Amino acid sequence: MKFHLLLIAVLFALLPTTLLPAAESPNVIVIMTDDQGYGEFGCTGNPVAQTPHIDKLASESVRLTDFHVAPMCTPTRGQLMSGLDAFRNSAINVSSGRTLLKADLKTMADVFHEAGYRTGMFGKWHLGDNYPFRPHDRGFDEALWFPSSHINGVPDYWDNDYFDDVYLRNGKREKCSGYCTDLFFDEAIRWIGADQTADSPFFVYIPTNAAHYPLFVPDHYRERFESEVSKHPEVFEQLKDRPKRQSDLISFLAMGANIDDNVGKLCAFLDAQGLADNTVLVFLTDNGSTFGQDYYNAGMRGRKTQLWEGGHRVPCFIRWPGEIEPREFDELTVVQDLMPTLAELANASGHLPEDLDGRSLAPILQGTEDTLSDRILVINYSRMPTFNVGYTDGNPAIPARDGAGVLWKHWRLLENRQLFNVAEDPHQDHDIAAEHPDVVAKLRQHLNGWWDDVKDPVMVPERVIIGSEHENPSLLTACEWLDVFVDQQIQIRRGVRKNGVWHLIVDRPGRYEFQLRRWPKEADTELAAGLPPVTVTDGQYLPGQALPIRAGRIQVGQQQSERPADADGKSITFGLDLTAGPTELQTWMLGDDGQEICGAYYVDVRRID
Repeated sequence: MKFHLLLIAVLFALLPTTLLPAAESPNVIVIMTDDQGYGEFGCTGNPVAQTPHIDKLASESVRLTDFHVAPMCTPTRGQLMSGLDAFRNSAINVSSGRTLLKADLKTMADVFHEAGYRTGMFGKWHLGDNYPFRPHDRGFDEALWFPSSHINGVPDYWDNDYFDDVYLRNGKREKCSGYCTDLFFDEAIRWIGADQTADSPFFVYIPTNAAHYPLFVPDHYRERFESEVSKHPEVFEQLKDRPKRQSDLISFLAMGANIDDNVGKLCAFLDAQGLADNTVLVFLTDNGSTFGQDYYNAGMRGRKTQLWEGGHRVPCFIRWPGEIEPREFDELTVVQDLMPTLAELANASGHLPEDLDGRSLAPILQGTEDTLSDRILVINYSRMPTFNVGYTDGNPAIPARDGAGVLWKHWRLLENRQLFNVAEDPHQDHDIAAEHPDVVAKLRQHLNGWWDDVKDPVMVPERVIIGSEHENPSLLTACEWLDVFVDQQIQIRRGVRKNGVWHLIVDRPGRYEFQLRRWPKEADTELAAGLPPVTVTDGQYLPGQALPIRAGRIQVGQQQSERPADADGKSITFGLDLTAGPTELQTWMLGDDGQEICGAYYVDVRRID
């Protein structure tokens, strides 16, 4: 604790003595953590979590106790940024070419930017790694972030490990010092303090990658929880015969404690600079827990990626001292509500797009209304292609009506067949669809109407633009292969035998160079070579498997070409003349016999004239 107080003092010393609050519109900060479920905090009953700062924030906030997100990262983030259901905004999966938030949608950052706010984002974006989908393409003045789903994902800088990593600052790679969560909060604090004036309020989005896998964290946080195993044997009972899972839970809890310290650091900064009273501060998580079912899940069933309540019901706290009275609000709310809510609180509703799925909660928060009108919500998302699901025999990455959960008051219709009453059966043990055909019919009718509206546009993939002045060259990775899951650097190390298609738009006609790679450029390794295991700050990465790649093939639209590896053996380079417009790209890595081994995991694309 002394260390963190000292760090706060040092940070404050580097900032202006006084930061004047905006005269009319409040500042807005949204914090969203990764893979922490409803029960990960002391204020939601967790017996071992160490979250005093978040608990205090909750006590000072309106606490939305029946608040829902999507069961996976990207859909929640797209819903937050757009105010639209995932199937309306196209960001419906964590990978597989379906992470891209529709390019023509106005984002929350756009709304605040148009309203005169400075806009900054620090952390996990996960709504597109290329133009026109990057955060600085979508309304943020300043963005320090990493690509794809997690640090050490496929497009991320090779062998990033949460400590002293290489990130993207407004599209340019930059080496940064410090542990990831500490860095993102520190950067947000510095940015807030850099140019705060009375007529320039700020909107800051801090989406952490913690507590997402890999479970890397400074050792002194982990040490806090090792003694909890003996103090709370009832909590760790399910894991007593699973030592690796128990060790991972300790690391997960440690990451949560680090998040909490950073929330405390931010709140102390706002207090010290006289900004707290004129700042709306929101805290939520992006999906259900990855560990809750193993130790504490607040009485709910399910986890991340599932339609059970534990997969999508999460905490949401909204604080505005003097303007919002702390209390609980227990009616059905959803992450899409935050965009219109925050815009109304910030006097920016005039900049909102029309026909949002979310509703403004501002009248509820400010006490001018005490209830919401009756509402039905649909939760649907694209699963990973490898998932086994009961609602389709096809690829679950392809959107399907029956992959939905329909929420109405305390009723939950799951996969268009099972009905649960979570007021009487919070663990969802009893399917009562046969006993309540009227409720099933009502929710099914709503689902059918909703599906009719989204079923055609949701099937149209978004397309990365190549050759634009906004991004040239571009790095394409296997993360964007449509309906094929290659998302993690560990998959690249293992040499997964997969292939897929990129959906692109050629910005302008001209000569384009494509360099096909098995390893990313910074790994500086030959196509056919393997890699040794790597010891990183808090763990070890697996060795990289050698693949006998000797040549490559490329197809762009109707053009196809094949050639051997370049002289340095690290890439296979093609030059093609392309016309402007939409197209598809596919690549093949070939062995000595000319047979396919896999697709090129990395393709560097450059328009050269």
